[in-house]
Amino acid sequence: MILHDIETAERSELEALQLGRLQATVERVYKRVPFYREQFDQAGVKPEDVRTLDDVRRLPFTTKSDLRAHYPFGLLAVDTTQCVRLHASSGTSGKPTVVAYTRQDIDHWADIVARAFAIAGGKPGDIVHNAYGYGLFTGGLGIHYGSERLGAVTIPVSGGNTDRQVMIIEDFQPTIICGTPSYVLNIAERMRELGKDPRRTSLKYGIFGAEPWSEEMRRTLEEEFGIKACDIYGLSEVIGPGVAMECHEAQNGLHIAEDHFFVEVINPKTLEPVAEGEEGELVFTSLTKEAFPVIRYRTGDIASVTRERCVCGRTTVRMSRVKGRVDDMIIIRGVNVFPSEIEHHLLRVSELAPHYQLHRLLKGHLEALELHAEVTEYFYNRIGGDLQSGAALELVRRVQSLLKTHCLISIGVRLHPPKTLPRSEGKAVRVIDQRKLEAKQLI
Repeated sequence: MILHDIETAERSELEALQLGRLQATVERVYKRVPFYREQFDQAGVKPEDVRTLDDVRRLPFTTKSDLRAHYPFGLLAVDTTQCVRLHASSGTSGKPTVVAYTRQDIDHWADIVARAFAIAGGKPGDIVHNAYGYGLFTGGLGIHYGSERLGAVTIPVSGGNTDRQVMIIEDFQPTIICGTPSYVLNIAERMRELGKDPRRTSLKYGIFGAEPWSEEMRRTLEEEFGIKACDIYGLSEVIGPGVAMECHEAQNGLHIAEDHFFVEVINPKTLEPVAEGEEGELVFTSLTKEAFPVIRYRTGDIASVTRERCVCGRTTVRMSRVKGRVDDMIIIRGVNVFPSEIEHHLLRVSELAPHYQLHRLLKGHLEALELHAEVTEYFYNRIGGDLQSGAALELVRRVQSLLKTHCLISIGVRLHPPKTLPRSEGKAVRVIDQRKLEAKQLI
C-alpha cells in the first residue's frame, strides 16, 4: 500500500495547512479576479477576515452560472500567457465552462491523480487501460497524467470503438481499466457477444466515475470482470478527476485530497451547512490552484461526508458516493427521487439487464415517469421473445411494486428485448425528458 504523508496526518496538522492555503487563495482571488473582489466587497468581507477555517462561511458562493457569465477567461487569476492548458465542459445547456491550468496546476493535478491510483490499489509498473474520453473533457488527460506520474504504463485508448477496446485488453494485458461505469459495462457486453469471457482478462482493478453509479452497478462490474471496482470523483471546475478517490481496502467513501481542496456540505435550499453524515450539496474551495481558483463552488452533487478514520489508515475526510445532482432530482407529485435510487433496486431484478432509461412524460397535464428496461437474454429466450406473455407481464408488475415500495412513486414499466436500448461511449444518458414535446402536442 502506497500512502502519502498528508493522507495520514493528524487533523490539526492538516487543518493548519488548509488554513494557510485558504488564506493565500482568498488573498490571490481578491487581488487578481475582479468578480471575486466585487463579490467579497458586496458581502462585506476582506481577505484578512479569514482567520479560521470556519470563516470560509463568510465568503460568497460561486456557481456554474457565474462561470458562464464570465466566459471564457473572466475568472482567471493569471494572464493566459501563463497557462499551459485549457479544458471546458461540453456546453450542452449553454456556453461551456472554461478552466485553465498553469504548469504548477498540471503538476499538482498529476500528483493528485497518482495518489488516487494508489488509493485504488494501483502501483508503479501497472498497465492502465484509459477509456475516458480525451479532448476538452478533463477525464482522459487527467487520468493519463496521473497514471504516468504513478509510474504506470498508460494506454490512451479513449472512448468508443468498442471492438478495438476488447482487442487491446486482450493483447496489451492491462491490470487497471478506467472509464465511465456504463461504458465499461458495454465493453463487457461486447466481449460476451464475441464469445470472450470478461472474467478471464488480466484486469484486477477498475477506476470508474464521471457519472453517478450505484452499489449494485459496482457489484455488476466486479462480477462481470472479476475485478475490484472503485469510485473516483472530480469535476472540471474544481480541477478534474482526482478530487476524491475510494480506497480498495474499504470501498466505503471517497478520500478527499484535503491538502488541495476544502469541502463543505450545505442544504441546497437554505444554503446552511448540514450535520456530518447528512446528505446535502457538495461545495469545494480550491487551495492550491493558480490559474483558475474557485471559492465555495456549488457543485450541484448530492453526497455526505465523514471524518471517521478509515480502515486503510487514512485520516482525510471521506465523501459518500454521489447520489445524484440537484438538477437531476425528479419530483413526481411531490415525491423526490434520483435515477441512482431507481438503479439501486432495478439491478437487483435478475430478469433485467443493467441497461435502462427513464422517460419523463406528461399524461394530460400531470407529470409521469416511465422506465424502459432491457430483459436478459436468458429471460427473453425463456418467454420465447414474447414481451406480452404472462411471465413478462408479471415481471412488469413486480418491478412496479418494487419501485413503488422503495421509491414511493408509481412508475410505468416498458420491457425491451436484449441489446435494443442505446449504449453509451461516455456518460450514460439515463433520463429522457419528453415533456416539452408532449406539451406542444397538447396545444
